[in-house]
Amino acid sequence: MLGTSSRAARAVRHAPRRPSRAALALLAAPLLALPACGGSSEGGDGDAAAVTTSAGGDAFPVTLTADNGEVTLEERPEAIVSMSPSATEMLFAIGAGDQVEAVDDNSDYPAEVPTTDLSAFTPNAEAIAQYDPDLVVLSNDTNGIADALETLDVPVLLLEAAQDLDGTYEQLELLGEATGHSDEAGEVVADVQERIDAAVASVPDDVSGTRVYHELDPSMYSATSDTFIGGIYGRFGLENIADGAPGASGGYPQLSAEYVVDQAPELIVLADTECCGESAETVAQRPAFDSVPAVTEGRILEADDDIASRWGPRVADFAESVAATLRG
Repeated sequence: MLGTSSRAARAVRHAPRRPSRAALALLAAPLLALPACGGSSEGGDGDAAAVTTSAGGDAFPVTLTADNGEVTLEERPEAIVSMSPSATEMLFAIGAGDQVEAVDDNSDYPAEVPTTDLSAFTPNAEAIAQYDPDLVVLSNDTNGIADALETLDVPVLLLEAAQDLDGTYEQLELLGEATGHSDEAGEVVADVQERIDAAVASVPDDVSGTRVYHELDPSMYSATSDTFIGGIYGRFGLENIADGAPGASGGYPQLSAEYVVDQAPELIVLADTECCGESAETVAQRPAFDSVPAVTEGRILEADDDIASRWGPRVADFAESVAATLRG
């Protein structure tokens, strides 16, 4: 019977689920979407999940506090279903890939992920339960999927979109505790931190104050400094032109071509290269963009859409790409 696995039933105990904070506005979708420009946010704006344990090291049972409340895993999960591309990348990075039974249809990294037709846009509890999971990792609670899975006795960790780098590190550590790979998770966190620090240190001091325009899609939705990706630019001391735009308070304002040209960004980062075919060449062909410093000086980063829209360990790759572009 679906969802009534004795393995699932014995693997988890749930405390009452605390309400999630409001999800990201729809305008946030292109940044934290399942694919960039995919049209649906991968997570909300909840606080980073915390980790508490009832035993040291990788011993079980382990008690975790995620965005759906307190969860106790009695045994190490061996059939994980990840419904979040960011969580999928984290699980494989920390060495828990062999424990992943299935992932959603947008989890495409690393290459060996067991991708299925499970939809994270319209998740179905019965379809997920067919994989007999002893742990499901979600990044949003679309249509009450967390409660639906719990009703089927399927254990759930809800890890909403990280709001900053600390949130990424905390989620890596939480998944390490949840899967019995806490040491490996700590090593991944340290590696990401070191790489980002090195990327920031590699650029000259006069980079501080450089104006940056981050493009989420060709209709010029952008991301302010209050977003996860904006925080990366903050590490480099960059000035984000989206911060002063109308609608900036929501984090993801839609800019006009006139506004972007007037702001004269010295760095343009395109997070719509794969979804939408944007490139340095197409930007240069836009009316009046031939006067924009980033265009005339050749500082346009054609980013990988997924790397620029997920909060997993490849955020270090993104920071290194930004640094390389700033160094010229």
